[in-house]
Amino acid sequence: MKILLTGVTGQLGRALIPLLETRGELVRASRSDLDLSRPGDIAARLDALAPDLIVNPAAWTAVDAAEDEVAEAMAANAEAPAVMAHWAGSNDRALVHFSTDYVFDGRKGSAYVETDATGPLNVYGRSKLEGERAVLDSGARHIVLRSSWIYAPRGANFVLTMLRLAREGRSLNIVSDQVGSPTSAASLARATVAAIDRELPSRETPGGNLYHCVDRGAVSWFEFARRIFEGAVELGLLENMPEVVETDSEGFPQKALRPEYSPLDNTLFEQASGHVMPTLDASLKACLKDILEHERNT
Repeated sequence: MKILLTGVTGQLGRALIPLLETRGELVRASRSDLDLSRPGDIAARLDALAPDLIVNPAAWTAVDAAEDEVAEAMAANAEAPAVMAHWAGSNDRALVHFSTDYVFDGRKGSAYVETDATGPLNVYGRSKLEGERAVLDSGARHIVLRSSWIYAPRGANFVLTMLRLAREGRSLNIVSDQVGSPTSAASLARATVAAIDRELPSRETPGGNLYHCVDRGAVSWFEFARRIFEGAVELGLLENMPEVVETDSEGFPQKALRPEYSPLDNTLFEQASGHVMPTLDASLKACLKDILEHERNT
C-alpha cells in the first residue's frame, strides 16, 4: 500500500511517520510537496503521487489568526480536503482526515457524540466543519477523526508553552472556564493506525465514517496546566510548582471565541476500532518523559 502523509512537520504528522512506515510505502508530503493553501494544484499532485491511502493531518491551526485570514483558513481546512476527497472517490482510493472539537459551540453541558448538532463559534471551527462535511459527503472511502487540544513533546503546544513559562519564573493566569479533552499526538497516531488496520475507511456507516477520538478525561486549561506542572516536578523537569492563578475567558481575551465545554465521547470509535484510548494522565506522563529524555540527550 502506498500511503501519502501530509503535514509531516506537524505534531500529529511526526507521530504518524514511524507507525505508517510499517504499513506500506510512505510518501511524506511537506508543504512544498502538497500545499493546502493552493487547492487548485492538489489533484495534479495526487495524480502524480498516486497514493492508495491519503492521511491528512495538515491544516490551518492558527485559531485567532483565522479570524482575519478567512480565505487562507478556508482554503487549507475546507477546500483542500474537498479536493482530496473528490480525488479519492474518483480513483477508488481512501482518505483519513482529522477535525476538531471546535465544530461545537460548547453549550451542551456534557461530552459530545458524533450525532450532536454542530455550531462552531469561530472561523477555524467553521473551516474544519466544511472540510469534514466535504469528506463525509464525497462518496470516497474515508474516516474523519475529530480530536482536540493536541500536544506533543516537540512543536508548538500548550504543554511546552507551560513548561517554558514556568522555567522563566512567571506567575501564570490560566483560563478555567474552558473544558475539553487534551489529547497526545502519540495516542491519536496509534488510534489512527488502529482504525486503518481495522479497515474503517472501507466500511459504510450511515452518515459517514465520523468518529470522536480523544484521550479519556476532561479538564479545564487551568486543571491541565496544574497536572502538567505536577508531573514535571515529579520527573525533575521543574524544580518547583509555579504560581498559577485561575482566570475566566473575559480575563484572557482572544480574538476567536472558544467553546466553554467541548469534551468528546469516544464510545463509537472504540467500538468500531477495538482500540481503547488511554487516559489523559497516562498520555501526559508519557509526553513529559519523552521531553525529559530529549533534554538529557541534547
